[in-house]
Amino acid sequence: MAKAAAADQLKLLDLQALDTKLAQLSHRARTANANPDIAEADKGLSQSRRQLVETDTAIEDTQRELTRAENDVEMVVNRIDRDQKRLDSGAGTSKDLTALQSELESLAKRRSDLEDVELEVMERMEALTVRRGSEAAASDSLAQQHDELLRQRDEELAAIETERESVEQQRAETADGIDAGLVGSYDKIRANHNGVGAGALHQRRCGACRMELNPRDLADIAKAAEDDVVRCEECGRILVRTAESGL
Repeated sequence: MAKAAAADQLKLLDLQALDTKLAQLSHRARTANANPDIAEADKGLSQSRRQLVETDTAIEDTQRELTRAENDVEMVVNRIDRDQKRLDSGAGTSKDLTALQSELESLAKRRSDLEDVELEVMERMEALTVRRGSEAAASDSLAQQHDELLRQRDEELAAIETERESVEQQRAETADGIDAGLVGSYDKIRANHNGVGAGALHQRRCGACRMELNPRDLADIAKAAEDDVVRCEECGRILVRTAESGL
């Protein structure tokens, strides 16, 4: 059976408490990094930005359509102005003037139709512009929420890291004051037992696995020398005897 001073064995409980704290800090850091609110904000912001791109593309397409409609109307207006001047001049035969009058009537109808098209495109452009403003405002709001979540996460991670450094310093100082062989055994056990290498024997119960020891095992522990390093028969961790062990 391994040997170590009873005082060193008691210090293992302090070391275990610090290791447990470090494990808790690591868990908190993982939880902070995996914040579902951030993931949801990422998703919402990406969707919002995609929608903005789609709306901007629709605006660009509609602007080209509006430019074509305006050009079509301008061409007809120029043609009407030219034909009207020819008609007003009275130059040409009666047949030519009658043809011009007929063409002007057709052009007027064409102009009306084209202006209707232009108006419809303008209305669509106005609706898209309003929608784009609303989407941009919503996207900005989502971006602010996202940035705030990231800020809170980073602050939490910084606080965790500061505390972790402090606990690691305490752990190093505590481990330095314990028999190196005992710490080595403890670390090996802890590595293979979910981070728990030692527990206090409290009221006949193992503080590591929470199992109550049977009378025979308790009797053997009671007979063990003060510097004997005893192990829990249930979980294999180091059992640290205290005044409250119930032996």
